[in-house]
Amino acid sequence: MRTIFLAHTISMVGTVAAQVALSILVFERTGSPLLSALVLVCSFLPYALGGIVLSSIADRFPARRVLVSCDLLSALCIGLMLIPDLPVAALLGLLLLTGIIAPVFAGARAASLAHLLPRDLFPIGRSLLRAISQVTVLTGFALGAVAVAAIGPTWLLALDAITFAASAILIGVGTPYTPPGERQRNTVSDSLAGLRYIFSTKRLRTLILLTWVAPAFSSVPDGLAVAYAAQTGAAASAAGALFTGYAAGTVLGELVVARFTPATRRRLVVPLVIASQIPAIAFLLTPSIPIAAVLLAVSGAGYAFNQAIDPMILATVDPSYRGRLFTVQTSGLMAIQGLSIALGGLVGTFLKPSLTITLSGILGTTITLLITRQALDRTTRGAVTRQPG
Repeated sequence: MRTIFLAHTISMVGTVAAQVALSILVFERTGSPLLSALVLVCSFLPYALGGIVLSSIADRFPARRVLVSCDLLSALCIGLMLIPDLPVAALLGLLLLTGIIAPVFAGARAASLAHLLPRDLFPIGRSLLRAISQVTVLTGFALGAVAVAAIGPTWLLALDAITFAASAILIGVGTPYTPPGERQRNTVSDSLAGLRYIFSTKRLRTLILLTWVAPAFSSVPDGLAVAYAAQTGAAASAAGALFTGYAAGTVLGELVVARFTPATRRRLVVPLVIASQIPAIAFLLTPSIPIAAVLLAVSGAGYAFNQAIDPMILATVDPSYRGRLFTVQTSGLMAIQGLSIALGGLVGTFLKPSLTITLSGILGTTITLLITRQALDRTTRGAVTRQPG
């Protein structure tokens, strides 16, 4: 299992640093802030497409083969970006392809964890992956900016291609074989069948919805971080403290909650969901940047509620749909976070950033608690009906 976590760390650091490099490279070639910003849009937008039409790949083939293939295809896409004077449209197109591949990789990886880890350790495994992601986002952006200044964006892209290749080698050599699921139709038909199964199963639909909605609301402050810093009279660079606060809180929350028993994690679902949302309401008082960073750290720590939700999802889903479910979960999460940040930015053009964040906290607290109650009620009833008479 250490191999999977090491491979994830290597590829994540390379990917985040490469996003910085590609943004700078596009800006250097075009001088356009819009085209530079499209790098991040193209990093997130394709997740929805990959999750909808390609999710069955994670079930149709052995997980190790899917993971290695995804890494090698991503390495190829990044490698092609190194072609001299490649048009910006081609650069963005290649980035879109890596975004389509990413949710398939995430779904296959989660499905392989379900095969390789005992049921009680599965949520810990996913928690560790989330913590690694947050740490690498922090270090990747920081190191990316430094590395671009030191070696230039082209060499940093080359490093990203190498990290994908290294991840493929680690997974291919260091992970055991896991069996594929059944192939009933073609890839797209199986993917759509998976979507119908996921969203027609009420309990499963509610659990997945909770894992989407809670971070969708709590990510609004990220999208308004720069505007909020300006509102408080701080320098724009102070927004970095807000990003760091949320990410650091997420890592801390995952590490602390992982030490609890499954029963304790289950009891902490409601408090953690509340913690993920309610700090945003305090922005009505326009706290200073340091206090705002602490509030966002508390919000990030609340995201550890997933450690109780993950085993509920695993117990509810048919094993033959695991890969599709985790692919759809990942792609939907990325899509809804992007949408919520965009909507928050839109509302923030008419209202003060502090008020926009406060409203997101009020709505987030209300809606996530309603969904949490439904999820826990249905899970409890399901557990009762499965008990022998």
